[in-house]
Amino acid sequence: MHIDMKGICKSFSSVPILKNVDFSLTDGEVHALMGENGAGKSTLMKVLTGVYTRDAGEILIDGKPVSFNHPKEAEEAGVVFIYQELNTMNDLTVEENMFMGKEIKKAFGVADRKAMIARARETIERLGVRINPRAVMRSLSVGQQQMVEIAKALLADVKVLIMDEPTAALSPSETKVLFRVIEQLKKDGVSVIYISHRMEEIFELCSRITVLRDGQFIATKNIAETDMTDVVRMMIGRDIGARFPERQAKIGDVLFEVEGLTQKGVFEDISFQVRSGEVLGVAGLMGAGRTEIMQAIFGNPPCEKGRIRIGGREVHIRMPRDAIKYGMGFITEDRKLEGLLLNDSITTNIALNNLGIISEHGILQKAKEKSLVAEAIVKLSIRCSSEKQRCGELSGGNQQKVVFAKWMSTEPRVLILDEPTRGVDVGAKKEIYSIINQLAENGAGDTNHDDQQK
Repeated sequence: MHIDMKGICKSFSSVPILKNVDFSLTDGEVHALMGENGAGKSTLMKVLTGVYTRDAGEILIDGKPVSFNHPKEAEEAGVVFIYQELNTMNDLTVEENMFMGKEIKKAFGVADRKAMIARARETIERLGVRINPRAVMRSLSVGQQQMVEIAKALLADVKVLIMDEPTAALSPSETKVLFRVIEQLKKDGVSVIYISHRMEEIFELCSRITVLRDGQFIATKNIAETDMTDVVRMMIGRDIGARFPERQAKIGDVLFEVEGLTQKGVFEDISFQVRSGEVLGVAGLMGAGRTEIMQAIFGNPPCEKGRIRIGGREVHIRMPRDAIKYGMGFITEDRKLEGLLLNDSITTNIALNNLGIISEHGILQKAKEKSLVAEAIVKLSIRCSSEKQRCGELSGGNQQKVVFAKWMSTEPRVLILDEPTRGVDVGAKKEIYSIINQLAENGAGDTNHDDQQK
């Protein structure tokens, strides 16, 4: 399937998001779509699949003008969008998810479960993975759930598969499986539009790359004709220099220590130390217990056994409120679900963590609140229309900066960072690394963990 998008424009509330954007796709290619958070990548794909109606421009499929009014119309034409937040019903089985709305039926409209299970198994095996069609979705790993979404697309006779940050929550082994499946789809003539911030993946997997910046088309290049430095320059409009800023923090005495932490059936006998000014990395595959250990340290839920010391003093943390009282902060893995109130303003989100600072005798001091938020916006370079802008309207990188701002204003002694750069672009990543370095230089201790070693 050949797709040509020409001069695509889209605005929301008179704010232009896409400005005369071009994009093309050929048969059986894996085409990377890249840009900073907020560049318009997902919006362009939503225009293609009928989630949004374009304001101007045209879309041609195999040379014929098309205009999808609903994602179902795009799916019927063979264009399927797998979103970063997987669209699965976790309490239903694999087979039920795959055939929802397109059940195979026997006489009198009765669902033919046997036929659907057989077809689901056959389709999943085509991907070269082993997943029981009768398994409940919530029992599967994120990688397996993603394979179910791809299998669902195969049922729809997919010709173009759009994948938005498909490896953001995958382990290295699951990523290898995904890449193998994409290569097989490519051999079968399926084209893939691959949206990702992970440069290494782009250069390993894709044949061409299109870059957007601030809603505008910058360039389309063959992968063989470009490199990471060139792509970053196209994405952000300047050279970024080293991807990881130099660390200058001085390492001091032991600030934070855990000994023998145990949560039966989850983790056992965990011990480590963090010194003042140190950034401690905690690595492991998905499911190894990284997040569970950090949540337990923060009291959510508390550890069953073990000791926690801050500044040499043993502390007892039974709930997150206790952890905050002892000078701890926690930037969670999922900013949208656990880190932010997306329908509220930047001001509200930052103020909630800092009511003790901006209140007197239980009364909110508006002047203090405004000053605190304004300082945070400048200090962290949060790009926004104003402090009143809803967090849900910000790009992923700027949302993450608001999460950092909430905790930085409390001046934590120990800050836990769970996947702090997940789903943010290369420019925002470097800014976040710089923020982490600044915290360390100020004497805080960070525990930063990821599913891939850096």
